[in-house]
Amino acid sequence: MSDNQMTVYGNLGTPVDLRESNGFAWAMFRVGSTPRYYDRQQGGWRDLETVWITVKATRALAQNAGASLALGDPVVVIGRLRTHSWQDRETGEQHRRDVLEATAVCHDLNRGTTEFHRNEPAATPEPAGGEGQAVAAFESTHVVDGAAPRGEPVAV
Repeated sequence: MSDNQMTVYGNLGTPVDLRESNGFAWAMFRVGSTPRYYDRQQGGWRDLETVWITVKATRALAQNAGASLALGDPVVVIGRLRTHSWQDRETGEQHRRDVLEATAVCHDLNRGTTEFHRNEPAATPEPAGGEGQAVAAFESTHVVDGAAPRGEPVAV
């Protein structure tokens, strides 16, 4: 069964709320999107009601969103729309919230510029023979397959 993806363009309406517990990171924020159309009768642009979407990101995406996004930033979010339901412990009342579980979040480059910084790769255990050290040392100082060493800009 396939899973549908949804794309939302808008502005960050709340600061990113980044939380971590037992090595698992998640972030929640809201994106507001105001549809516009040109009204020929009035001769100008008109705004419709703003649509607010709650976005949830997990793991590295959550950490990167927390480090990269600020209130009001124009963003593009791609993800799966999910419904979260829960019961209030005190009142017994049922609650429901639709949340966009993000698979990708980025600045909207139609409306500005941004700068990209690659995440450092996670440390992996070395094999017993020590061959990994020689390969890692070579890759970090030499161009491999036409690409610059990790962390360094590529001249185009």
